[in-house]
Amino acid sequence: MSLGALIKDLRVARGWSQSRLADELCMLSGSSISREYISRNWESGKFEPSAFWLRHLSTALDTPLSVLEHESMKRRTFIADIAATAIAPRVAADLIQEGFSARLRGDGPSIEDWEAKLAAYGTDYMSMGAQDIQRRLASELVTLQQQLDQPRMWTVAARLMTLFAKTIPGSDGAKAISWYRMAAEAADRSGDTDTRVWVRGRASIALGYEGSSLGIADMFGDQAMAISDKPSLGRLNAVFGKAHAAALRGDLGTARALIDVGRRSFDTSGSYEQTSDYAVPWWRVNVFLSLLAARLGDERIAIAAQEAAVHELPSSLPRFATHLELHRGLMMARSGDPEGGERYAQAALDLLPPEKHSLTLRMLIDEIKRDESLPKC
Repeated sequence: MSLGALIKDLRVARGWSQSRLADELCMLSGSSISREYISRNWESGKFEPSAFWLRHLSTALDTPLSVLEHESMKRRTFIADIAATAIAPRVAADLIQEGFSARLRGDGPSIEDWEAKLAAYGTDYMSMGAQDIQRRLASELVTLQQQLDQPRMWTVAARLMTLFAKTIPGSDGAKAISWYRMAAEAADRSGDTDTRVWVRGRASIALGYEGSSLGIADMFGDQAMAISDKPSLGRLNAVFGKAHAAALRGDLGTARALIDVGRRSFDTSGSYEQTSDYAVPWWRVNVFLSLLAARLGDERIAIAAQEAAVHELPSSLPRFATHLELHRGLMMARSGDPEGGERYAQAALDLLPPEKHSLTLRMLIDEIKRDESLPKC
């Protein structure tokens, strides 16, 4: 099956017209694309979507990116790949039993226990691999959902759901976005303004930093900033999420203006905690800035941010040092040395133990490897 035919089949299976698919892609990407373009170029097989559009097609059509990347495949292989993304029935049964058993026994963790777990996961996320923490979080969430009977529990659930979403970016973008949306709803049920802003801001910076679903990154960022104008870590995340989305769309003026807003926001809401995902210390702001400046092609800001981040980055977080090296690789590629930038980035990634790799790092490598500009319509 050709890629164009596969896109058409997936679209038709959802009951969508070509216009509806174009609308969904525009919302997700923040870039324009027309029904005619989809029909004339993609579904006809005349041209294949770029890596940028493949990511957003994956999200819109709720289909693993690996499936779309295969130019030709038999339908039975496609069905097998889709089925392989589901949780094994036995594993799902064990998780469900664990959750209900805790509820029936009445001996599930107390709210204080859950809040302690929440704090621990904020630290663990920074150093553990995505697969390991995803398995642990899945078990916790199945148990927690049996105890959602007070606002403080919804606060815990919202933050844990946000972390869970961050373990499934990129190739399963639709699922990640679904989790971010549920986390936002859980935060609303908590009634806690800081949580409502933080969940949406964290979703915005996660999607913007990864360069995926730019329209959704903007939406979450706008929601966070509309809920409260009080300085907070959530609002700080939202500002940088929107800045990355603007840079990737080519709106350089907006991205640069948001850098200044972000710096001022840090002055009033930055945190001193260094190793939690819930914190935004100065080194982490500079990680955000380092990639943002590389995307903008601003070598001066990029180098300054990288040096500032390295100076304060805790030695217990080698993954973030690798992020900075990949930003340098992207800067090289954008400066006219794509092969050298790719070699530099890949060598840096190879030095990090595989169990420390994250899906975000792989997405950064993919961004460096792309030798074409982001499409603008």
